[in-house]
Amino acid sequence: MSIKGKAYIVGAYEHPTRKAPDKSVAQLHAECARGAILDSGLTKDDIDGYFCATDAPGLGPLSMVDYMGLKVRHVDTTETGGSSYVVHVAHAAEAIALGKCNIALITLSGWPRSEGSSGTQARNYGASAPDVAYEFSYGMATANGYAMVARRHMHEFGTTSEQLAWIKVAASHHAQYNEHAMLRNVVTVEDVVNSPMIADPLHRLDCCVVSDGGGALIVARPEVAKQLNRPLVKVLGAGEAPRGQNGGKVDLTTCAAAFSGPAAFAEAGVKPADIQYVSIYDSFTITVLMQLEDLGFCKKGEGGKFVADGNLISGTGKLPFNTDGGGLCNNHPANRGGMTKVIEAVRQLRGEAHPKVQVPDCKLALAQGMGGNLGSRHASGTVILERE
Repeated sequence: MSIKGKAYIVGAYEHPTRKAPDKSVAQLHAECARGAILDSGLTKDDIDGYFCATDAPGLGPLSMVDYMGLKVRHVDTTETGGSSYVVHVAHAAEAIALGKCNIALITLSGWPRSEGSSGTQARNYGASAPDVAYEFSYGMATANGYAMVARRHMHEFGTTSEQLAWIKVAASHHAQYNEHAMLRNVVTVEDVVNSPMIADPLHRLDCCVVSDGGGALIVARPEVAKQLNRPLVKVLGAGEAPRGQNGGKVDLTTCAAAFSGPAAFAEAGVKPADIQYVSIYDSFTITVLMQLEDLGFCKKGEGGKFVADGNLISGTGKLPFNTDGGGLCNNHPANRGGMTKVIEAVRQLRGEAHPKVQVPDCKLALAQGMGGNLGSRHASGTVILERE
């Protein structure tokens, strides 16, 4: 079933906090929900669908629906890591098209920064997972897995640390205009490559920030969207895909976006050259480069050349990306950045991004999320949005 044109994003809200030791995770979810509801012009009682992932506390939707006083007839708890919230947009559109709900709320929140997470620890994704006994004891840390992918890409295609650094440079050029961004100073390629090494070849400035906070989205059927006094942002196409180890028979230079991207473009009926703005998941600089290649914005192995010399900087570059500063400079709430990727894409399509980074007459945008670890198993979610 195609979801093209069958749902619209009518509300979007990003929590302004970057450290919230005085708030519970449930409270952050509720504050994000309230912000998105107010942005849409709807009321809490209008919501009849709720979507969350495992960052929601307690029993997930059961706990949060009760906590927020929602009366819903459809819930979805799809968990694909950082790509969950991009996938939720597609699932909400599907549920709306099937008549399961009319107005869906999607929320994310967490406080890894307050908990003292560095984002570099080895992560146990559940003791019952089949891979844990074989991998966790060796200490696969998040940064290590991405560094392995970066090193392989460099070996295969000659990609350099300086080329990867341009991704951080572009993000910093945008973050300087975001009053809530954690890192607002514009950096240079030299700043990035001279920052401390975290996991060879990734430096500290190749890594995203760790932040508390969250965000929320509201997706509604067309009849509802067209009654609201908000710019119309249509869900045009979506794709999702997992990629595992396949018994070791895996190409580390290709990610799951190679499968979710073509599906989204096919459903939307557009091609990469049509996209005016991209929100790309940016846990590390190599994450961005891989997705740009696998989504078709440049050929495999040419990502380094594509991002060099500021081609991602709004106003001067070929393909403006992450104009809020992204995970590399703005925030990475709950160590999951897919939500904020959709939010900034919505801002661009509404013409509500900062004037210094707003893409002129932005009509077509792509939001891309990744979850898991590029060095092992992960998932990708791609959504293409259009201003009507």
